[in-house]
Amino acid sequence: MINMIQSAKDQVLELTERAYRAAAAAGELPADIPVRAGVEIPKDAANGDYTTTYALASAKAMKMRPREIAEILLKHLELEGSYFASAEIAGAGFLNFRLGSGWYAGVLAAVESEGGSYGRSDALRGQKIMVEFVSANPTGPMHMGNARGGVLGDTLAAVLEAAGAQVWREFYVNDAGNQIEKFANSLEARYLQIILGEDAVPFPEDGYHGDDIRELAQAYYDRHGESLKDASREERHAALAKFGLERNIPKMQSDLRRYKIEYNQWFFESELHNTGYVAETVDKLSQRGYTYEKEGALWLKTADILRENLLKAGKKEKDIEKLDLKDDVLRRANGFYTYFAADIAYHRNKFEKRGFDRVINIWGADHHGHVARLKGAMDALGLDGTGRLDIVLMQLVKLLRDGEVVKMSKRTGKAISLTDLLDEVPVDAARWFFNAKPDTQMDFDLGLAVREDSENPIYYVEYAHARICSLLRNLAAEGCAVPEAGAVDASLLSGETELALIKQLALFCEELRLAARDYDPSHINRCLVELAGCFHRFYTACRIKGEEPAVLAARLKLADSARSVLKNGLALLGVEAPERM
Repeated sequence: MINMIQSAKDQVLELTERAYRAAAAAGELPADIPVRAGVEIPKDAANGDYTTTYALASAKAMKMRPREIAEILLKHLELEGSYFASAEIAGAGFLNFRLGSGWYAGVLAAVESEGGSYGRSDALRGQKIMVEFVSANPTGPMHMGNARGGVLGDTLAAVLEAAGAQVWREFYVNDAGNQIEKFANSLEARYLQIILGEDAVPFPEDGYHGDDIRELAQAYYDRHGESLKDASREERHAALAKFGLERNIPKMQSDLRRYKIEYNQWFFESELHNTGYVAETVDKLSQRGYTYEKEGALWLKTADILRENLLKAGKKEKDIEKLDLKDDVLRRANGFYTYFAADIAYHRNKFEKRGFDRVINIWGADHHGHVARLKGAMDALGLDGTGRLDIVLMQLVKLLRDGEVVKMSKRTGKAISLTDLLDEVPVDAARWFFNAKPDTQMDFDLGLAVREDSENPIYYVEYAHARICSLLRNLAAEGCAVPEAGAVDASLLSGETELALIKQLALFCEELRLAARDYDPSHINRCLVELAGCFHRFYTACRIKGEEPAVLAARLKLADSARSVLKNGLALLGVEAPERM
């Protein structure tokens, strides 16, 4: 698994270190000076392909001017057999390196040898990571936030797998607690209204007012008639909630499957309660001294836990006081455990019972106040929530059509659901657009998502892949097969657009690494758009068909390499790479 950008950076340091040792041996630089220097890719290509701050970083210890050190290092640099054709000094003492044809050939060879695995790494090998995402309440249809969270979670999981991790995708089903009681209350009211009339049965003010509740109540009545009319409230609630969940959850699963999302597990909150795991978890917190009773309820000392964590992180007591930290109820006076208690038990289950090294949750930004509290609770249980639990907060989605905000579905008169969206926009387009940077509010333009021109980024990228496939078919029909990398003379790929395209192929590995590091799979989108642009510019500037054989072979290999990397990137996003458009 080769990252040619990292290989080049490593070689810059190796060549510079070797030059330093040679200069020190010649008595031109002080010996045994430890240097921690960086290597970067200059923003301006006029400054070379890679630059190192070695001379600047060592100047103080060597008691010499950086440029003087750089001049001595340059004199001792041996580039023969390296990735680099030349080196030069710039500014106060930067050493700039320019790539040679060997590096460009190496990129093509890496794309060929690694095929569908190109870009992958072992960076996270040995880590067992859970990504929990969507986890929508099963009380109604999934909405735009769920649509965004679904893609971010699924694509992040794919990116982490590409970085070598063992990844588990999970949906947490909130089938217990207040939301389900409200669900049952709502269904009960609609069910009794069918029997007794709407005016005879008031609807709860905090109930779910959607048409889906009416439809579920009607479905129950159609199947079971007035069988629950004279039942106890508890019996009626249990039957209606069970009926509703047995229809809503499979619908959620089928909608997500249509969205190309499959989970390793749908974990039910009710299991935590039924097995006594919530009670056991709360007992553990009590045994550790982190709870107290007040007015019949059991409270978690959240404020003390967070204060301790903030002090460890270097916060001052006076600043902490301004945060107005509060404790949380774990068990109400009526004996029922809160949602927070169940959430703590669920995350304890992830770490302690199932042994995940790291847990990542995709949450809406409105949950930001819950992050530190949950991490603190894990810390209180001795599970290092601060270090092992990561929360990715995603911002809201604004749906647009022709620049106007869309709030309602024309078909149903309700808020746009995931089903509504996928009826209007291709699944691949939805996956592409929702895989935007998580911490920014996004505008989803329904019109743009279905356009077939270069303004639509997914069309632009898919068209590049299809265009290359068409080129390969046409040339194959004329007897021109894609050559092996070893048979290509990479020095013939010397034009500006050719070199830029190869550099972008190499950058795919780096962007995939950053996507895993930053929990931001939108790195892949941006990389693919730029790669498609590089290919289109190359194809416009460099003729392939009709060129003399060696040039044709080199350019054909480059085009096929671009096809392969485009396909790899689209696969990570769960998007098709069409061969014809």
